[in-house]
Amino acid sequence: MNAPVAEMTKTVAIPDVDPLSLFGKNDANLRLVERSYPVQLTYRDGKIAVRGQEGPVDEVSAVLSALADLVRRGAVLEEHDVNNFIGLSNPADRHASLELYEHPVLFSFDKRTIRVKTLGQARYVAALQKHDIVFAIGPAGTGKTYLAVAAAVHALKARQVERILLVRPAVEAGENLGFLPGDMKEKVDPYLRPLYDALNDLLSYEKIRRFLDLGVIEVAPLAYMRGRTLNNAFVILDEAQNTTVGQMKMFLTRLGYGSKAVITGDVTQIDLGTQHASGLVEIQRILQGVSDLSFVYLNERDVVRHHLVREIIRAFDEHEKTQPPRPQGTPSS
Repeated sequence: MNAPVAEMTKTVAIPDVDPLSLFGKNDANLRLVERSYPVQLTYRDGKIAVRGQEGPVDEVSAVLSALADLVRRGAVLEEHDVNNFIGLSNPADRHASLELYEHPVLFSFDKRTIRVKTLGQARYVAALQKHDIVFAIGPAGTGKTYLAVAAAVHALKARQVERILLVRPAVEAGENLGFLPGDMKEKVDPYLRPLYDALNDLLSYEKIRRFLDLGVIEVAPLAYMRGRTLNNAFVILDEAQNTTVGQMKMFLTRLGYGSKAVITGDVTQIDLGTQHASGLVEIQRILQGVSDLSFVYLNERDVVRHHLVREIIRAFDEHEKTQPPRPQGTPSS
């Protein structure tokens, strides 16, 4: 019989730190740390006792010290802030997380100022600033679409581009929208709702309406891109996992002078039939030797929705590992 592994206790002093700012409402931040590591945390007289095995204890002590440092600098910790440090055993990674607060990446708009909230998002925005074509691949809630729209509006305000195009495949209508009632905008609006939601969060309704009327912002299904050349435009292709390889090629070859393209999608949520391979899956192999474009991969660590969304994504990932391979293009559940 193996001998039980000895436990230890390490104390983290947090002088000059408001416990409520560090611990969160109802100690939510501490409970999040305890759910993530096999340790027990106890607070008394300005010190946090961390009890458990040596490795987790050392890592949690470093995490708590980093979070306390953030509070001393005036940060009001939220769940995503704590998650930025959980699981980072490398001091260099913890330093990079601190940099998010030392030198935040900001976008300022009519209605609000936003900043990136995770390391993955920071790398995504850096890629958007450096490359003309960026692929952002990751699960729901990681900010793929929202940050792409924010970067597009920022580029428009800075006069780096003359217009924004928001594009999405209308898979449910088989790219054949003629039978639906209304004009083209009314036909495709249900498929473009997430893009409108992001715009509405950044710009006033009046400005969005004017931009749409003037063609400064254009929304269209992917099928309507065929035959066009897009110059001086910021083009976003959302839900790109639902493009075929041919559609992906068609879209990418529309790009003209002075334009940028962002292609976002979640390769675990493919709604194509079995007869088609996902263009977003295949393009990673096809373009692997092409320089001056970027593939950014986000994961559950970059989810900034309810903490259960992160746990649900992780649970589905574990479930997928136990399932037999599914033919490419099979609709997701």
